[in-house]
Amino acid sequence: MICQYTKTKKSGTWRCIYRYTNWKGERKQTQKRGFRTKREAQAWEREELLKQGAKLDMTFESFYDIYSNNKKARVKESTWEIKGNLVRTKILPYFGQRKIAEITPKDVIAWQNELLKYRDEKGKPYSGEYLRTIHAQLSAIFNHAVNFYNLPNNPAKRAGGFKAEKPKEVEIWTQEEYLRFSATMMDKPRSFYAFEMLYWCGLRSGELLALTASDFDLEAKTVKISKTFHRSKGRDIITSPKTVKSNRIIKMPLFLCESMKEYMAMFYNLQPGERIFPFTKSYTGSRTSERSKRSRIKRIKVHALRHSHVSLMIHMGFTPFEIAERMGHEAEKITLKYAHLFPDVQDKMAERLEQERMNMEKEDLYAKSNDSKGRWRNRTVAFRVSQREWEMIDCMVSLSGLQKQDYILRKLMDWEVTIQGSSRIYKALKVQMDKIYQELKRLETGENPDEDLLTTLQMVALTLNGMKEESQHAEIRKCF
Repeated sequence: MICQYTKTKKSGTWRCIYRYTNWKGERKQTQKRGFRTKREAQAWEREELLKQGAKLDMTFESFYDIYSNNKKARVKESTWEIKGNLVRTKILPYFGQRKIAEITPKDVIAWQNELLKYRDEKGKPYSGEYLRTIHAQLSAIFNHAVNFYNLPNNPAKRAGGFKAEKPKEVEIWTQEEYLRFSATMMDKPRSFYAFEMLYWCGLRSGELLALTASDFDLEAKTVKISKTFHRSKGRDIITSPKTVKSNRIIKMPLFLCESMKEYMAMFYNLQPGERIFPFTKSYTGSRTSERSKRSRIKRIKVHALRHSHVSLMIHMGFTPFEIAERMGHEAEKITLKYAHLFPDVQDKMAERLEQERMNMEKEDLYAKSNDSKGRWRNRTVAFRVSQREWEMIDCMVSLSGLQKQDYILRKLMDWEVTIQGSSRIYKALKVQMDKIYQELKRLETGENPDEDLLTTLQMVALTLNGMKEESQHAEIRKCF
């Protein structure tokens, strides 16, 4: 072992060069510069000597370097990035310069209390799940020192972790909410088809972004999940899925197969190994936020679409065992044990999804996506209106019983608007009549009503005239 210290004339800082022979007999050299004093350079040298000899007289930060060298190659790069960030921001600032052999359970408890005191700019603390994740990482480092470097005990384990919180209710979109959201995606085909795969197949976002043309067998109506995508330091990285069970083949409903065939036909000279959704997780996240606001539904995370798919499966009557097989979950032992008893479950799921979609079409939930001939509506018509014009349009739409898109289209094309009596129409009439009554009460004697009131009266009259059957008029009278 040879150490050399030099002082830079220009900056006045010290550099330490450390040469040694490793356990393989190979000669190695490491160095560090920028020390303000020679004493600081010597302190760094001592830490390097301790690391080479694996002596626990070293600092926690120095031991973390050893831990990183031992563990980094054994986990996925994306996983290590998350773990490393936790250590750098939440653990090293507190324990970094403490000698690892001198850290006690009392010190760990003091560190836990500091984390519990934290509040962000909105006054919110760290979540219980996040705190337990941080503590688990600290405990893992100490466990490594116990198992391989003769640390007497794990102070993090002795101190105990954070208490588990009551599980939060998972946010999901209902079918109608998703359809409202997807309708706003019609001007962005890549985004539209990406979210169709997320919702109707329950994919993780990384699994979606790793998909290539070769993963699809549209004749068999399947998609193979065998890899995942993430972006790190400006690089696109494809790795194996999250778990062994995540490797799976998912049956797709017929309508989704046709949609993906249509989508892939948009590419010029699409190669089998080419990613068909060439964007990142941050893109899907921002798109979800933007379009959920536009469609006036609650904002959820992209991963919540996976939860929404699970909710849909439960609603359709499938068992947890069946769902776990489709989702690629690491289920409990009983789930894994009995999953093989349901070999045709995927086929059943695909058939039920197809039927569910057909039911939606019957209910006119998907009608806004296609015209009367089944052609995809892929052009956008937009114009600005005033607040009062917007209110009047809403009133007219509600009295028609149609979707806003269909009502405006019929008016523009001068097509007949046929009003079918329904509870929704009766409710809309009742609301408008109440508004008229309140406005009439407000008017002073001899005062002429404004044009908006007269327009509303006219719309109500047109609605009543459009409903031919006497029984409907009787029902309406009952509502008032």
